[in-house]
Amino acid sequence: MTEPLKTVACTKVKTGSASASTRVLPEETPVALVYDGSTHAVMMATPQDLHDFAVGFSLSEGQIDSAAEIASLDIVEQDAGIELRMWMAPSAGHRLAVRRRAMLGPTGCGICGVESLEQALPALTPMESNLKVSAVQIEAAMASMAPAQRLNAEARALHAAGFWTLERGLVALREDVGRHNALDKLAGHMARSGTSAADGILVMTSRISIELVQKAAIMGAPVLVAVSAPTSLAVRTAEAAGITLVGIARDDSFEVFTHPERIVVDPVRQARPLHNRSKVSTHAVF
Repeated sequence: MTEPLKTVACTKVKTGSASASTRVLPEETPVALVYDGSTHAVMMATPQDLHDFAVGFSLSEGQIDSAAEIASLDIVEQDAGIELRMWMAPSAGHRLAVRRRAMLGPTGCGICGVESLEQALPALTPMESNLKVSAVQIEAAMASMAPAQRLNAEARALHAAGFWTLERGLVALREDVGRHNALDKLAGHMARSGTSAADGILVMTSRISIELVQKAAIMGAPVLVAVSAPTSLAVRTAEAAGITLVGIARDDSFEVFTHPERIVVDPVRQARPLHNRSKVSTHAVF
């Protein structure tokens, strides 16, 4: 299988002098999603956690309602890229007839290839959740990501999506050159492991676009937090979907754009240091 990272030669220029050097870079590979023998999409992705990617992408695309609807999956590496060959259970077969499309999805693409404006902006069922999270918990969730970003620690060029709960800490994290792919991989892992998104926080290292809000809604996640800002359309979509959208999350601050009723802000912050807030849960499965 193609490795997710590669070392390449480069010339380093510093303070007016040049020298031969090397750099670890992330691999970017065409990955074809093939259902019952027909290619539905080709996405540019990091060649790792591809079983999770197949399931998560299929869920977010509406091809399946659960991981069990994929009867079998073969990962086939070819000269031009990788095929994820899925054979569907009869219950999911009708969706392929309703919506078949062939598309090339660049790394930053989330809703490429849709055939109408209505498909690009589908109505989302409003989220109902009694979850409450504190400012301390949001900061702890964000801080937990960096130690688990093993690929990015070497390449410094990958996005990450993680799921954090108060009881377990960072439950899982997935990385990819594309932020949409990272969230699809996380969604696939959670679906395969039977982990509900309803009881925790989705955390991301990217900006928040509408596609990420749509994927979070499909996952049933009431809270989505990211290090960068959302788009205004993402804010409107999160508001309509009942999702608490938090952006520009830093070590000591963040901004809540929708449904702030889920965020508990203590008037006096705890004096004790969060010495273990970046510790990855021993229950995490990576």
